[in-house]
Amino acid sequence: MHQERWGRRIHQGESIVQGLFSEKGWRRFLHFVVLGLFIAVSLHAEIAVGLQETGNWKAEKTEQIRITSNSLPSFTISPSAQVQQAEAHYQAGQLSEAIALWQKAATRYEAKGDRLNQALVLSFLATAWADLGHWMQANDAIDQATSLLNAQHLAANPDTSPVRAQVLTVQGELQLTQGQAAAALETWRQAETAYRHTNDTSGILGSQINQARALQSEGLYRRATTLLTQVEQSLQNQPDAKLKVAGLRNLGKMLRLGGDLAQSRVVLEKSLAIALKLRDDTAKSASDISGILLSLSNTTRAQGETDTALAFYQQAAIAAPSLTTKTQVQLAQLSLLVEAERLTDAQHLLPDLQSQITNLPPSRLAIYARINLAQNLVRMRGREVERAGEISSERLSTSAQELAAAVQQAHSMGDRRAESYALGTLGSLYETTHQWDSARTLTQQALSLAQSIDAPSVAYQWQWQLGRVFCQDTQPCTAAGNLQNATAAYAEAVKTLQSLRSDIAAINQEVQFSFRESVEPVYRQFVELLLQSDSNAPSQENLKQAREVIEALQLAELDNFFREACVNARPVKIDQIDPQAAVIYPIILPNQLAVILALPNQPLRYHKTLLAQTEVERILVQMRQSLRPTAFVEDWLPAAQRVYDLLLRPVKTELAASGIKTLVFVPDGWLRSLPMAVLHDGQHYLIENYAVALTPGLHLLQPQPIKRLQLHGLLAGLSQARESFPALPNVAVEINQINTKISAQVLLNQAFTNRSLQTQIESTPSSIVHLATHGQFSSKAEDTFILAWDGRINVKQLDQLLRVREGNSNPIELLVLSACQTATGDSRAALGMAGVAMRSGARSTLASLWSVGDRSTALLMIEFYRELGKPGMTKAEALRRAQVSLLHQEDYNSPYYWSPFVLLGNWL
Repeated sequence: MHQERWGRRIHQGESIVQGLFSEKGWRRFLHFVVLGLFIAVSLHAEIAVGLQETGNWKAEKTEQIRITSNSLPSFTISPSAQVQQAEAHYQAGQLSEAIALWQKAATRYEAKGDRLNQALVLSFLATAWADLGHWMQANDAIDQATSLLNAQHLAANPDTSPVRAQVLTVQGELQLTQGQAAAALETWRQAETAYRHTNDTSGILGSQINQARALQSEGLYRRATTLLTQVEQSLQNQPDAKLKVAGLRNLGKMLRLGGDLAQSRVVLEKSLAIALKLRDDTAKSASDISGILLSLSNTTRAQGETDTALAFYQQAAIAAPSLTTKTQVQLAQLSLLVEAERLTDAQHLLPDLQSQITNLPPSRLAIYARINLAQNLVRMRGREVERAGEISSERLSTSAQELAAAVQQAHSMGDRRAESYALGTLGSLYETTHQWDSARTLTQQALSLAQSIDAPSVAYQWQWQLGRVFCQDTQPCTAAGNLQNATAAYAEAVKTLQSLRSDIAAINQEVQFSFRESVEPVYRQFVELLLQSDSNAPSQENLKQAREVIEALQLAELDNFFREACVNARPVKIDQIDPQAAVIYPIILPNQLAVILALPNQPLRYHKTLLAQTEVERILVQMRQSLRPTAFVEDWLPAAQRVYDLLLRPVKTELAASGIKTLVFVPDGWLRSLPMAVLHDGQHYLIENYAVALTPGLHLLQPQPIKRLQLHGLLAGLSQARESFPALPNVAVEINQINTKISAQVLLNQAFTNRSLQTQIESTPSSIVHLATHGQFSSKAEDTFILAWDGRINVKQLDQLLRVREGNSNPIELLVLSACQTATGDSRAALGMAGVAMRSGARSTLASLWSVGDRSTALLMIEFYRELGKPGMTKAEALRRAQVSLLHQEDYNSPYYWSPFVLLGNWL
């Protein structure tokens, strides 16, 4: 449900703002206040990047004034007072008031000729304008600040370093937020230099963490990890003091955002231990401890440890030094209770929480608190309906009241982004109660506001909601006008999401978790709408658009897997790749399994089977479970035939008549975890008649012409036991036998390390990289790895290691991952396989869905390379022949042994 989506978006944040919003402007707020890379937005703060948290500025005020007075020019009372008042408004979420006061202060400093302080105030203004999504004003303000500092009389003055560092910090954040990661990286390097001039340790560390963020946005994870490791080492060398506490806390949060949950927890626990040791009776100390506990809550929550996360939330609320902080923590706690369906505990928390929100002063934070509460109430109502089978209006009534108050407050404050969220959420509430006219009107108003402030990551949600409302008004969406309006709304939502690829992928983990609720359904519902028909098949135009949308979804899933826009999609026509290949798009929808078939130089074909998604998934899971080494033919054959009937039997004649030799599947959902080679038509396995390949989409294929594969390889493997993984004695046989078929460099056991692999890939022009070792593919990037002698190489490290060859004259044509497997019980584990395939830079990847006996694997691999060396042989055909060879051996004729090997990417 839409309300559940919103509630989940809120729950993971360090603050209400962090949890609720994915908009660029709020990433500004996250950076300065949540990530803590800004001590306090004020002239009397430590000016530079710091390592503090929301609400700390008041407790530090006296110390900060003392620090500032030693490093910055003194100010006249009036401008200084205006700046302090602006800071208070900003921290309270009253951005319009803060902007007005900062503008007055900047004007006063300009009149006095005080260019240094004018530049500083302009940087604060840039931050606030960005928070509101007013990018033109934000960029103008920071450009003015930069120009002032570059003036001749200030440029050479070393005393300006603190202000220059502050301005550069803000400028880098604006650049990163607007997709200029390389520019942000350079700007933050300059900021680090400025901080070094003033020996500002906190500023130096903050700038380095910022640089790691930019590197991650560029996909340079190895460099980002190296830099973060340096930051951690620097912090370990610091004495146990407030700086170390804050630095470790921010490092822990950064590690979580990068997906390293285990290390995030370790670092945060270190931070907490030091904070408890240094604890005193000040509000600052309480804020530190509460903030660390909240970070630990979010990390353990992301790890799936609900009880531990709830315990941390409770401790964080107890330690909270202010009503605002306590409310933010308890809202996150409430959302987790609802998510875990602990409704009795949630109900006990509600009265105090509602009272606290009522007592919050008017601000953006108060608005989001009301929205957050309303969404959780709706989610609670949904859970209660599921349990009791009846509908209670009390929760909806309270939610409507909270949202109406939020709309009024946002409007009176002139906060269009907050007003858009409140209106749109209220529209979703009316959608829940089937009051379509009100839902449509409110959603259109919310969309208009989001578009007026150029907030696409807000707008797509209202475009999506509008599409649902148009259709649900006359469900099914049959009225011509409504169908047209719904289609247009969905098309705009998908278009907006496509434009946001880098932003959504780079957004923090608190938003990433909601991909399956906030992003994926947009694509699937649009495809379902495009394929909707009463009797006639969908038009060719709709089929083409549906195919493009499902490929876009595959790309979005890979982006979400890596938490960055990972592949540049370029359309490639099947006819241009292989005139003897057909592409099959099976699409699992709520009430049907749809299949689109693309044949070279022919119109698209379409068929569907009216089956509920749960039934389709039951059939697929049954087939997957039947493919075990102890199964008999009567166990797997009926399931393999049933799936064949669903996917291919309706087009069997067309495939035969078109002279097709290769079937390329763009698998969806559970189909990714099934070996298509084992599908059975009643007489033969699919692999006996066709070569088979997988791809997330033709848009993701390397469009360059394929050169004849030069059989020169790099062979690396482990035959001995390492860590908790058993020995693979036949790996040595496999590598030695392959080495007789192709010219190769060999790294076996102790010789196969992370460093040696990198060195060989960089220094040798091998067209084939063959890794025979333990490994796992998972739906989580952090759990996808291969094993080297000196430890695991995770998918992001492997990505950086392999991509050094991309773009040169000797790209990797084939990556083979022998003995790796998809994670057991993970329905989306094949995402890890596709992720490795797409990000490795290799034209093709050969991997296995599960790990089989290393002897049969060795036999298949040896046969594969023998076939691959024949003139005119494609990779897909070589794999087919190797699988058929194993199929005809009595010891290995079970599909368990030969079917899990799949070819991803270019099959030629």
